[in-house]
Amino acid sequence: MADGDGTDLFDALDLTEYEETALSNLLRLGRTTAPNLAEATGIPKARIYGVLDALADRGFVKVIPGRPKEYQSRSPAEIVDRAKENQRQAYESTATELEAGREAFLAEFGPQFDSATEDVRPAEELFHVVDVGESSESETRRLYHEAEREVRVLTKSWEYLESVEPALRDALDQGIAVRTLFLHPDRLSDENRRIQAGIVDRLREEFPGVEFRFAEGALPWRGTLTDPPTDAGEVSGESGGEAIFLVEEPDVPNHMRQAAITENESFVAGLKRFFDLVWEHESVDRRAD
Repeated sequence: MADGDGTDLFDALDLTEYEETALSNLLRLGRTTAPNLAEATGIPKARIYGVLDALADRGFVKVIPGRPKEYQSRSPAEIVDRAKENQRQAYESTATELEAGREAFLAEFGPQFDSATEDVRPAEELFHVVDVGESSESETRRLYHEAEREVRVLTKSWEYLESVEPALRDALDQGIAVRTLFLHPDRLSDENRRIQAGIVDRLREEFPGVEFRFAEGALPWRGTLTDPPTDAGEVSGESGGEAIFLVEEPDVPNHMRQAAITENESFVAGLKRFFDLVWEHESVDRRAD
């Protein structure tokens, strides 16, 4: 969205076609009546009042009493702030509703789930998979939000940073340690080298809490692991962590690939071991360049 034009934000407001048309024209025209706006936009007069009332209910439009009644959009900054507040309140309402139904839901379906899964073999519990793209990025954001100690990332160029940026900021604000291993730019195509350089610049300027290095050898898998077990894990009782990863398949396009998710403590420990070895012995620090 940051690289698009200003109208891209309308997608995030989740407006109908008529609502978007009405709001964008009110921003340009200023204060006006419903019939005048209908005439200017082509929105049917039978629909215009409902459209404007919906925008007013969400706080995007002000209603000015009078004969006739007039409408005026709020400022662009106010619209963004109102949209964020609407989303916050919707989240809180949904979270309250979910929490209220938790006990009844667990009581009804918990025993059924336990009965249905008690015969699952251990090997079947090692992984589950999601499609690469929005599904894998959603799971990655979840890992950032649920991390308690650390996040480790292995990536070519971290080209998906924008999609996980809010979750990354939240993790850093919570004091989560974040380390990233990039593939060395000498191993990248010109396009990926350019993308990586831009991401590295952003990390230096906006995310100084992120440590990063550049792996000199190949990275046979890429992904994110959180809260891997430590040597003191057995004593402290800490969880064994979680990971989402995909293996290198250069001939398979991303939309046909799947990422694996695992909570298996031994497997996550193995991924951590690989990460640590590369970080300590097969990577370079180019931050001073």
